[in-house]
Amino acid sequence: MLNVENLTIDFYNRDEKTWFKAVKTINFNVKKGTVLGIVGESGSGKSVTSFSIMRLHDERTAHISGKIDFEDISLLHLSSNEIRQIRGNQISMIFQEPMTSLNPVFTCGEQVAEAIILHQKVNKLTAKERTIKLFNEVQLPRPEKIFDSYPHQISGGQKQRVMIAMALSCNPKLLIADEPTTALDVTVQKTILQLLLKLKEERDMAMIFISHDLGVVNEIADEVAVMYKGEIVEQGPAKTIFEHPQHPYTKGLLACRPSPALQLKKLPVVADFLTGKTADLNTHLQVSNQLTDEEIASRRALLYASQPLLEVKELSTWYPIYNGLFGKVTDYVKAVDKISFQVFPGETLGLVGESGCGKTTLGRTILRLIQPTSGSISFNGLDITNISKSELRKLRKDIQIIFQDPYASLNPKLSIGQSIMEPLQVHQLYRNDTERKQKVMDLLAKVGLKPEHFNRYPHEFSGGQRQRVVIARALALEPKFIVCDESVSALDVSVQAQVLNLIRDLQHEFGLTYIFISHDLAVVKHISDRILVMNKGKIEEEGFPEQIFHAPKAVYTRKLIEAIPGS
Repeated sequence: MLNVENLTIDFYNRDEKTWFKAVKTINFNVKKGTVLGIVGESGSGKSVTSFSIMRLHDERTAHISGKIDFEDISLLHLSSNEIRQIRGNQISMIFQEPMTSLNPVFTCGEQVAEAIILHQKVNKLTAKERTIKLFNEVQLPRPEKIFDSYPHQISGGQKQRVMIAMALSCNPKLLIADEPTTALDVTVQKTILQLLLKLKEERDMAMIFISHDLGVVNEIADEVAVMYKGEIVEQGPAKTIFEHPQHPYTKGLLACRPSPALQLKKLPVVADFLTGKTADLNTHLQVSNQLTDEEIASRRALLYASQPLLEVKELSTWYPIYNGLFGKVTDYVKAVDKISFQVFPGETLGLVGESGCGKTTLGRTILRLIQPTSGSISFNGLDITNISKSELRKLRKDIQIIFQDPYASLNPKLSIGQSIMEPLQVHQLYRNDTERKQKVMDLLAKVGLKPEHFNRYPHEFSGGQRQRVVIARALALEPKFIVCDESVSALDVSVQAQVLNLIRDLQHEFGLTYIFISHDLAVVKHISDRILVMNKGKIEEEGFPEQIFHAPKAVYTRKLIEAIPGS
């Protein structure tokens, strides 16, 4: 159905007045009714390749050569009007971020109906009927209500289903899914993958599924192409790629994903395989890299012999629901509902659950970024539930947070050196800015960044580098306690491994205590000493990682574990 030969894509850099080769002479094909998985890290050329199939690049700054033939039609030689007849009609695409792909000023139904009207030349009433039918097909709850809902009014998983419905609206022969499950809960991710496979079978369409996660690709693909720095370094049947990988990069991608079956001291990283430090997949399974039962027991005996650093008792955070002309409170959203637990010095407490379960609200309430409704929070023996703003400001030196989106939490007008130095200035630490700058340089080195990065701005860094910057900023005040709020959820698995290793190394070096919030149970099991499972504002289950994984008590916990790719 689709045949790509010697595809090369160059982009023009207007600032440097040079051409950059993003994709280098790649070849692949997609047969009718099959799924090709394209896998690789950010910047490997996956999305650039998919955009070229759709002819979505700005042809003033992009030069594409080679062949892209779709059912004997040369896509690269079509006029703008001709490719518009194929784009969205015969070849459709699900974009990576549904929130930015959907127009916030139109309802979800209007946006899908618009595509149907455009390509199928039907009236608004017929388009609405077909849209609601599609919403039923992609298993959206209350499709009539979602037709009239705006994107911000529905969940991430529901937005992704709206995008799938839009992509399927004209019954395409080829569907391109570009990272359609990135940053989704594992349970939502599993249902989206199952839905895509079901729709593919029912419609007998072909699919290109793009992801940075080999585990996810393994769930859906028939064939796999592995991309690295603009080249396909390995391709073949999915079973062969996963059971007998040949290229070091493929081996690295397979190895760096945390495994629920293993308790490793350190996650392997792709660089270990590319530099030859690790020859095969079994090297990282050596006894020297696995935590023994004796080591785990010794650590627990040490951790839980001390007094708790943080103690939360019957903590609730409720949000009122107003109704009527006079804004009468009719009910409450119980985001956090009578939760109690302790965290011990030097411990990593994992907090896991689906989006909307209350994890982030709990973390921010503990830090007093959100005012609790009731209950108490005790930190280092001090009740901080109702302390004054001046007392809270002093406490900020000891308790910090690493936010989910590093780009949104950094000031784009400040260099990263200034951003890290700012809390030192606010709290008047060190005698002058010269000493503060030296402290920042030391912190940059600690998180694996270079001195020359001091004067660069957030937009000049990759996602993994920005995550290192916000970690350095959180460490600047030498805190005792850090809340890591989904701090690796949107990172490539290879970068995720580096950041998880860094978080653990810094804990050992500085004696840090963490609450690690994530929707990914495999990541939480790797990093945590104990795990709390949250659901609908309450603690569903708690215990040591091996208890949670091998003998879960709650049905909800079992559902989370079963949703892990490859489980």
